[in-house]
Amino acid sequence: MAVYADMKVDCGPDFVTLMWTESRPQADTSLLRLGSCFPTSFSAGEAYFYVDLTDCNFRILVTGDVLLYSNDLTYVASDDSYNLAFTHPVVCAYERPKDWYSSQQIYDPVFKTYGLGDLQFTIGLMNDDFSGPAEFTSYPLGSIIPIMASVVQKTHQPLLLLLEECVAATTPELHPESTMYPIISNKGCLLESVSSQSKFEPRQKSSEMRLSLQTFKFAMGEEVFIHCKLLAWDPNGLDGTKKACHFVKGHGWELLDDLAQSNLCDCCESKCKSRRQRSVASEKHGMVQKAVIGPFTITDVNS
Repeated sequence: MAVYADMKVDCGPDFVTLMWTESRPQADTSLLRLGSCFPTSFSAGEAYFYVDLTDCNFRILVTGDVLLYSNDLTYVASDDSYNLAFTHPVVCAYERPKDWYSSQQIYDPVFKTYGLGDLQFTIGLMNDDFSGPAEFTSYPLGSIIPIMASVVQKTHQPLLLLLEECVAATTPELHPESTMYPIISNKGCLLESVSSQSKFEPRQKSSEMRLSLQTFKFAMGEEVFIHCKLLAWDPNGLDGTKKACHFVKGHGWELLDDLAQSNLCDCCESKCKSRRQRSVASEKHGMVQKAVIGPFTITDVNS
C-alpha cells in the first residue's frame, strides 16, 4: 500500500465496500475505479465504493473450499495530472457454499474460473462473436451456443488447451442417476458435429478453445449444465488421446490444430488410445481440470 493513502475493504455476503483516503492534495478521487465501477460517492481526499460482487467485473477463483473474488482498484490519471496511475488488488475470500453451482443470487452462472496449481482455467457462455460473456442464458432449439475455455499459465511454458470430455446434464453435479447427453467424448471427439452444425472454431491462441455448439433436444425448458474436463497439454504432444477433432461434412473427421495429422481423429468412430507408452514423465506434460457451465435453458420455439 502506498504511504500517501489508506484503503479499507469490507467484504459483505454479496457486496464489497471500499473506502480510499487520499493525502495528496492534487489527487482527483473521481478518477478511481474498482474494476469497471465508478465511485459510489467521492469528495476531496476520499472515494467510497459500495458494489455487488456480480458487478464491476469481479473475477472468481475456486481453490478447494474457498471462493476468491478479486478485482483491481485503479487510478486513471488525466493527461495534465501530476499523479501517476496505479493499481491495487482487492480480494475477498468466502467459504464455498455446498450449493455454489446452483446459487443465483450471488454467483454468476455464465462464466466460471477454476484454480489448479499455478494454472487458472476459465470456461463460460459467450456472446455471438466471442467478444464477451453471454447476455442471456436461454437458447431456442437449433440456435448456436458460443462457449469459450482458456487457461492462464503463470510459470509454465506455452500449453495447448483441449476439451477432453463434455456432457450435458440436468444437475450441477453428476450422479449415477443424472440424465446426461454426450457432447464431446472419446478423448476430444466432438460428437455433436456429426449430426449438427456444432464445430470447434479456429484458435486465436493455443491456450484458448472456442466451441460453437448447436442446441439439441434435451431437457427442454429445464436447467441444463455442461460438465467438461479441460486439459492443458504440451503443444507438441498430440496423439489419439490428446486432440480436438470435429466432423466436417464432405471431409470427415478433422484435427483442429493440424489438418495433416487428422488421422489422429480416425479413432473417433471406435476407441481412442494413446500410441505412446504412458509414463510418469509424460503425465507431467499436462493437467486436467473438471469444470461446469450453466445453468442455461433450451427452449422449443414450436411449443
